[in-house]
Amino acid sequence: MREVAALSGTSLKTVSRVFNGVSTVDEDLSRRVKAAARKLNYTPNMTAGSLRRKNGQTKTIGLLLEDISNPFSSALHRVFENYARERGFIVLAGSLDEDADRERDLVSLFISRRVDGLIIAPAGSDHGYLKPEVQAGTKFGFIDRPPMNFSADSVVSTNREGSRRAVAHLASFGHTRIAYFGDQPSIYTASERYQGFVEGMKQAKISLDKKLVFQGFDSPEEVRASVVAMFESSNAPTAIYASQNLVTLAVIQALREMKREKKIALVGFDHIPAAELLTPAITLITQDIAAMGQHSAQLLFNRIEGFEGAVVQDVIPTSLVVRGSGEIRPTR
Repeated sequence: MREVAALSGTSLKTVSRVFNGVSTVDEDLSRRVKAAARKLNYTPNMTAGSLRRKNGQTKTIGLLLEDISNPFSSALHRVFENYARERGFIVLAGSLDEDADRERDLVSLFISRRVDGLIIAPAGSDHGYLKPEVQAGTKFGFIDRPPMNFSADSVVSTNREGSRRAVAHLASFGHTRIAYFGDQPSIYTASERYQGFVEGMKQAKISLDKKLVFQGFDSPEEVRASVVAMFESSNAPTAIYASQNLVTLAVIQALREMKREKKIALVGFDHIPAAELLTPAITLITQDIAAMGQHSAQLLFNRIEGFEGAVVQDVIPTSLVVRGSGEIRPTR
């Protein structure tokens, strides 16, 4: 740092302020310091630096999501990454794979790396194990699903309302036999979406046929097999509501293989890449991922910066995006 200060013609304090992301540093001084650091191939040791900072920050946050390869999770990751980068922080991310033990292991691993805060899309159903970490100073936030037996800021979507809206949309086109395809019912979001489906059917005065309810798939192949078997039976529906994006993709594939994609109405939940390019384009209930990520990141950084107010529970509205697949009318 002394060499960087000498080469840039600044002080050791200025170099320290630049690499700690202090916003009041003159832009010209900041450029000179960074240019000198590049020339000297200097990289600050942020972990060691945290030992000298008054607040002890490491300038890192952890992000634990269901599966970073999932379009929903990857989009959230990018929102957090952009938000953190603007504030001089980096994001360490991991996938939980709906495994409560993996959640605990990764939380422990990230805390051992002295992250300043953690955002979790939880896999477990009891988060009381985090209470000692709060007392130790780690800040927490939850996204997509609320914590259980633990008090922390959370940001979720209107899962039930989105499902009710999906059913109402299909019913408005004359469908009375609507199949439901969903994720593991033990998952908070899957449970909420199924309950919304049940409520939507009741509101539309449509009898719920449990033989048209399919949940708890372990693979896309299982989804496709269930769709095929359903249409080979005498109990075929005229419409399908798929309440998770990967489930929706498997349903689409099965319908296309059977050449029924233009005959069976379909509404999915969550964003699907290139959904508008398919024929028919896919009607979806979408989450506002940008708003969810921004709200969650802001809440976490407020805590990191010292906010000690009441726990916040944000609920972000979902939207119905009409594209064609959900507007197919039942054939007589």
